Amino acid sequence: MVVEKKSSIARFYLKPGCTEAKKGEVLNKLRQKATSLQKIETELCYHVETAAPLSDQDRTLLKWVLQDPFHPEDLREESHLVEESAATAVIEVGPRFNFSTPNSTNAVSICRNLGLMQVVRLEVSRRYLLCFEKTAVAEREVDEIASLLYDRMTECRYTSENIPRKSFNEKLTKKENIKEIDVLGKGESAIKVINDELGLAFDEADFKYYTNLFKNVLKRNPTNVELFDLAQSNSEHSRHWFFKGKMIIDGVEHEESLIDMIVDTQKHTNPNNVIKFSDNSSAIKGYIHRSLRPITAGSMSELRQTNTESHLIFTAETHNFPTGVAPFSGATTGTGGRIRDVQCVGRGGYCIAGTAGYSVGNLNIPDYTLPWEDPAFEYPNNFAPPLEVLVEASNGASDYGNKFGEPLISGFVRSFGLVCNGERKEWIKPIMFSGGIGSMEAKMTQKLPPKPGHQIIKIGGPVYRIGVGGGSASSIEVQGDNKSELDFNAVQRGDAEMEQKLNRVVRACLELGKDNPVVSIHDQGAGGNGNVLKELVEPVGGIIYANRFELGDPTINVLELWGAEYQENNALLCDKKDLDLLKDICKRERCPINVVGEVTGTGRVVLTLDETQNVVPFDLELSHVLGKMPRKVFKLQRKAALLQELKLPDALSIYSTLERVLRLPSVASKRYLTNKVDRCVTGLIAQQQCVGPLHTPLADVAVTAISHFGYEGVASSIGEQPIKGLVNTAAGARMTVAEALSNLVFAVVSDLKDVKCSGNWMWAAKLPGEGAALFDACKAMCDIMCELGIAIDGGKDSLSMAARVGRETVKAPGTLVVSTYAPCPDVRKVVTPDFKVPATGKVGQLLFVDLSHGFSRVGGTAVAQVFGQLGKECPDIQNVDDLKNAFIATQELIKDGAIQAGHDVSDGGLITCLLEMCFAGISGMDVQISHRQGQTIPILFSEEVGWVLEVLDSDVKHTLAVFKKHKVPVYKIGKSVGCGVDAKITISVNNACIETTVLPLMRMWEETSYKLELHQTIKTCADSEYNSLTSRSHPKYKLTFDPDADSSIKGPVHVNVAVLREEGTNGDREMAAALVRAGFKVWDVTMQDLLSGTAVLDRFRGVIFPGGFSYADVLGSAKGWAGSILFNPKIKEQFDKFYSRPDTFSLGVCNGCQLMGLIGWVGEFSSDNRPNVILEHNVSERFECRWSTVKIEKSRAIMLKDMEDSVFGVWVAHGEGRFTFKNSSVYDDLNKNKCVGLRFTDDNGQPTEIYPMNPNGSIGGIAGICSNDGRHLAMMPHPERCDQLYQWPYLPSGWQHYQKSPWERMFRNAFDWCCSVQFHQVYY
Repeated sequence: MVVEKKSSIARFYLKPGCTEAKKGEVLNKLRQKATSLQKIETELCYHVETAAPLSDQDRTLLKWVLQDPFHPEDLREESHLVEESAATAVIEVGPRFNFSTPNSTNAVSICRNLGLMQVVRLEVSRRYLLCFEKTAVAEREVDEIASLLYDRMTECRYTSENIPRKSFNEKLTKKENIKEIDVLGKGESAIKVINDELGLAFDEADFKYYTNLFKNVLKRNPTNVELFDLAQSNSEHSRHWFFKGKMIIDGVEHEESLIDMIVDTQKHTNPNNVIKFSDNSSAIKGYIHRSLRPITAGSMSELRQTNTESHLIFTAETHNFPTGVAPFSGATTGTGGRIRDVQCVGRGGYCIAGTAGYSVGNLNIPDYTLPWEDPAFEYPNNFAPPLEVLVEASNGASDYGNKFGEPLISGFVRSFGLVCNGERKEWIKPIMFSGGIGSMEAKMTQKLPPKPGHQIIKIGGPVYRIGVGGGSASSIEVQGDNKSELDFNAVQRGDAEMEQKLNRVVRACLELGKDNPVVSIHDQGAGGNGNVLKELVEPVGGIIYANRFELGDPTINVLELWGAEYQENNALLCDKKDLDLLKDICKRERCPINVVGEVTGTGRVVLTLDETQNVVPFDLELSHVLGKMPRKVFKLQRKAALLQELKLPDALSIYSTLERVLRLPSVASKRYLTNKVDRCVTGLIAQQQCVGPLHTPLADVAVTAISHFGYEGVASSIGEQPIKGLVNTAAGARMTVAEALSNLVFAVVSDLKDVKCSGNWMWAAKLPGEGAALFDACKAMCDIMCELGIAIDGGKDSLSMAARVGRETVKAPGTLVVSTYAPCPDVRKVVTPDFKVPATGKVGQLLFVDLSHGFSRVGGTAVAQVFGQLGKECPDIQNVDDLKNAFIATQELIKDGAIQAGHDVSDGGLITCLLEMCFAGISGMDVQISHRQGQTIPILFSEEVGWVLEVLDSDVKHTLAVFKKHKVPVYKIGKSVGCGVDAKITISVNNACIETTVLPLMRMWEETSYKLELHQTIKTCADSEYNSLTSRSHPKYKLTFDPDADSSIKGPVHVNVAVLREEGTNGDREMAAALVRAGFKVWDVTMQDLLSGTAVLDRFRGVIFPGGFSYADVLGSAKGWAGSILFNPKIKEQFDKFYSRPDTFSLGVCNGCQLMGLIGWVGEFSSDNRPNVILEHNVSERFECRWSTVKIEKSRAIMLKDMEDSVFGVWVAHGEGRFTFKNSSVYDDLNKNKCVGLRFTDDNGQPTEIYPMNPNGSIGGIAGICSNDGRHLAMMPHPERCDQLYQWPYLPSGWQHYQKSPWERMFRNAFDWCCSVQFHQVYY
């Protein structure tokens, strides 16, 4: 057993364990299983493991950390819940004991920074007291109820038998199991035994190759560690044998591999790649631009604008198997792994934004029947059901990005399960897709070669027994064929806080320019240390010492250390002379660093237990591990699909068809995804998913700037059409490419031939018929790309997309996802789908760019799916030149400013495209389709390529002339007319017509999202948002000042401000940029700088506390940050002096706002030395990202001077933003003293408490408050993320002439105040 002698666990109990609203929802859920359940009570239990006893002072401090500031009496050392009779039972559930959670890691970090060094682990369990109406409750019934209260993959039930007494590790034992495998004696059979034992996924070719390697070449037995390593390093997952293999299809040999075809697309495009088909990401040429950089990176420094040249990064990958097993954690680490791919390109990359996609089976949402879903379908218990995957995976990816500080700005969703030609096709094994956009220094694109003496470094989190064998597990032909207990090894652990520390280290190294200490860098993923360290030292070799790794679990053995894909970890090479510099940077960012080995120059990789080298579990030449292995041969057969014509019900009306199509998840609103994910962090986002007055998730393209001081950027889009591929594989691939381009067309890019793509393939490629289909799809994709002049420059594959369901093998639809990215010279040149002209009181003209050539094919479309069929003939590209020319013509028109709105025809067809434009703009339309012949339903619902444009009357002639010049077919089809949810919609085709208004169809389109919201937020909030549609309108913005007016302050004035950040802060750079733009000299300062004494607050006029998730919001938002100020006497003295100086000001935004409440800078401390204003969880009990409307109140706040009574939009992004007061008099005093700075309003500009207009439920709509003297302002919204107009997702038509954002005035007010108030040097 591994237990420290002095280890002990103290337990603290906090009531209640959840809100009344959450408790009610849990009770209702449990009553479905146990009708006699009368009520429940809840509490949390904090299990605090310490390596040494806690003193009384330590215990008091620890209690402060754990307590509710307003109700300290609710925390005690005995449980609040008591089983009073046989009719009651207590159930306790919490994290599994085998490794510490990210919450624990962050809680321990808080404790350590407060001086509680003996705290080694801090886990939180949930306890429920169940009270039944009957006299006694059976143990079996309690067990059944308990199963509903936790996630079996990541949590367990705590009982008197299993709960740790002294240490979480007390029942864990270290099993060091290094052994030789007798290949010399037993040959191939010995490898087959270890293959079955460890789940290595070797195939017959592997058995022969490795038997020969050890028996005949090396003439020695391998160790189990070596074979385990080879299985990871050379798995399909890692080496992509299928794409590199020789294909023999229907007896015809194809010498050209799939990867050869893909690489060939580069011959037909502009050569703007600086990285392609190598490294962790791809990159294209970018721009010379202005950027904000520290003068001395890696230490406290002023941030200044500098000229730099940056290239544009894109990468995409999937994390399907772990997400299918444990959706939340699988998606967190899928996101984290992809972020590290951006970090580790070249000698380091900057992360900017992410994209995400989810393909799942039929949702079977309770109490919401979707008639195309078959309730008789069975689902395996080793995968989470599709509904859980969609909700929890999107929760996980969102949560990770929110905490890391990466906005998620584009994506897709698809749900499908159907018996096609007697064979069930469904995403039992789901797709969790993650894409990443970034930038990199032009001089850092190439990794430097390893040289003897280079230090082998690991930065990031410690080693955990996580994802052991992930590469081989993901490569199994049919998921479910391996031992089920191995699936627990696929359960991941995502710690966004640690990832962010990694990111700051990489960023600091890059910002050192020529002094960057990173020689080469790789992210750790599948295959763990074994894979990443070999890649790092290839081809020269190195020695690695197992005893130098930091272990998160003392029972880790060498095989696990070498093969586990624990997350948030990068490997890099560094010259010995730069080691101290790198360590200093890591210390400042509190990022663990371990020097685990050295480059040797022997060509071998040696893993030894310690410096004695007595035990060497791994010793192989790199040429034998990563060198050229025999090319694999795949003999494939095409499998003809027996397709049937689509048969729709007789006398089918347009309206009844819409009742189905508008509810299909791939068509319906994605609001349930966008509400909960940050889409504004970084302050670089020009276009994310949501558009129009109601922030409706319908954008076609994602656009981000690469700097806060220019308009150069990158545009990206996604295409995926797998259901069409079930009808015609090649057509599905072509339509995927077409969809990606018809989305990208709405942002101006430098040139069509500059567009590069990531191709991601998710296929059951090794099952009958599927490999040949993949080949055909790849060829079709490459052919159309060559004709268009665009190209693939990278991608990933996941070729085990099948699952065992009973005796049946269920294959997922073969899926190609194409992600485009291209330089965007001006991020303001973007067109969104929301109709805009009716809001001005005019009528817009609608033009349809129709590339169908008269076809209206419906096979593989939404309308086919909702009637439970595939169909026989699917949409396809008839003329590639048409698509190319339409793209070029539309780009020309956007540059001219001729297009008001635009949207592509995709899932749901032309009618859905038009309706979505109505929903986004809350506008009506009058449409007549007369240029196409045929039946009404196919004309309206076919998904042939095309897009719809809204233009002004005055621009129609010019627009038609441009399309004519490029020989593009375009048709006038009607008008956008009428404003509001009651605006009339009329669509006529031939002799058929639908007449309705916006509201009923919009409610239809929003309903599936609403039903999904019920599974991820509080019901009253989901109800409120859905029901509010009836009364929503364009928000009434109002300006009481001129945002373009120049400041009266002229000339250079030096005003120093500190942007002070803590672990987990993620909004500091956009805040710094806003302050620099206002005239300040801005300094990057960390809490570590203050604690170490390298920085003091005396020199600054302003202190800014930016947004983010300090310590991942563990134990309460900003609690750890506040503790490090309040309980460090020297730091507290500095803060007190700064606060009381009359020449200073402060601003706290989001997490900084929460901090200012806790330290008493807004509100004040009560007589018991506790704050009287705190920020609690949003009423929705989740993170909310919205474009909300606020009213600036008349207040004492110096930063809001002369802005009062203005009403306009602002970004909000927070999970704990509800202003809560110790008593009502605190709120009354704030109002009386004019300390309320701004309030959330409804669409009419009136303060509101109604969700979602008020995203957190604060009383009176409060969004920000100030100190009594007005110098200190705390607000939850993010003005720094909308202080430039391109960052605004919605701007009223009457505001288009403004050059500056109204929010810029707030920062300028602070600067002007500092210039007008004497600088009191006496206070220094």
